[in-house]
Amino acid sequence: MGLRDFFLTKITRVSSEPKKEIKENLWTKCVHCGEICYKQEVENLLNTCPICGFHFKISAMEKIQIIADEGTFETMNETLTSLDPLKFRDSKKYTERVKAAQKKTGLNDAFISGRACVDGISVNIGALEFDFMGGSMGSAVGEGITRMIEDASLHRRHVITINSSGGARMQESILSLMQMAKTSAAIGRLHENGLGHISIFTNPTTGGVTASYSMLGDINISEPKALIGFAGARVIKNTIKQELPTGFQTAEFVQNHGMIDMIVHRLELKKTVSEILRFFG
Repeated sequence: MGLRDFFLTKITRVSSEPKKEIKENLWTKCVHCGEICYKQEVENLLNTCPICGFHFKISAMEKIQIIADEGTFETMNETLTSLDPLKFRDSKKYTERVKAAQKKTGLNDAFISGRACVDGISVNIGALEFDFMGGSMGSAVGEGITRMIEDASLHRRHVITINSSGGARMQESILSLMQMAKTSAAIGRLHENGLGHISIFTNPTTGGVTASYSMLGDINISEPKALIGFAGARVIKNTIKQELPTGFQTAEFVQNHGMIDMIVHRLELKKTVSEILRFFG
């Protein structure tokens, strides 16, 4: 066999062998520490950074599934959706923004709620979906939260709320702000019935949600490094004309100033919630 024939034979043999598939997206970059992490390891740690512990963004349903026993979550009030009583329009109609958010998330509005068990303990649990218009609290969200809490009062269940929000939904104006009082009153009635509320803060939780039911937990828990506050840091700085302290509005800063009770890693969250529920009795 000549040299030319030898190489042609090698080329034919190599080209005829099945190609090994190379998996893409094996790595991800942590937005907090900047380290490149193996994606499977991040997922195994419930989407947290193995280097610095930063908690990556996950959906509302994934947050519920971390806490609830597998197969026990049953949704309620899933048909609630926002109307447009003010016929609001900015660069787009409010109705168009709602439809776009519905298409993006597959949800009717920003709050998912239902009944579930946590280590066998029956609870009512709800979470805000930040991808639905920034988890903003409009009339439908306020109604969903209130109905979930009232159902818990009726059936003697403790309540767990998982919060992630940019605040009140400005397209509903005063109707959105009214949900702060409405949801807070529902929590008050829950307490009158001797039932507990565990409020979990995830990144970010701001505005009217922070200023209402979410801060009314019997136990307030936060994920590490979550942003928690009312107005934005820049707005506060420009209003009071002072430099803000380092770490202002982080979970660690807020805990040091007495507004939340504990900071818990996702890997420990279900165990912690279960212990609190058993303490409630």
